[in-house]
Amino acid sequence: MTVNAFAKGLALLGTLVVLAGPAAHAGETELADPPPGFDNPRRIILQLTTDDERQANSILWNAINLQKFYGIDTVELAIVAYGRGMDMLYTDSPVADRIASQLKYGIEYVACGNTMETTGHVPEDLVPGVEWVQAGIAEIVERQLKGWVTIAP
Repeated sequence: MTVNAFAKGLALLGTLVVLAGPAAHAGETELADPPPGFDNPRRIILQLTTDDERQANSILWNAINLQKFYGIDTVELAIVAYGRGMDMLYTDSPVADRIASQLKYGIEYVACGNTMETTGHVPEDLVPGVEWVQAGIAEIVERQLKGWVTIAP
């Protein structure tokens, strides 16, 4: 390769870099108005409907990530379990310790009484601090009507 061809190649490469612009980077999420605050927190429900430990852990991490993003004082989180997801809320669950820990950080856990009844469980089988309602799906519906946002990971 001649020096002239090499110089032309470098010039072309430089032009491509300039045209491509700066390297891509993560942007900030634009908050909707009004922004979340102590008196106006974001209110988010995460549905827990799986008995798969890996998937359940992912949902638990979603809750932590939401607290990190919004701030612990400007987001209310409720993880509502029904169906197979209920297996994660019992004291013998592989994620029971994580749930107990998250309860201390204000993450609310709500169990479905209908599922407990169908599967022969009682409220005493739940991780201490987990609340329960008669119908988990109805709980989600009623919270949505009160302005909560539901995420079904």
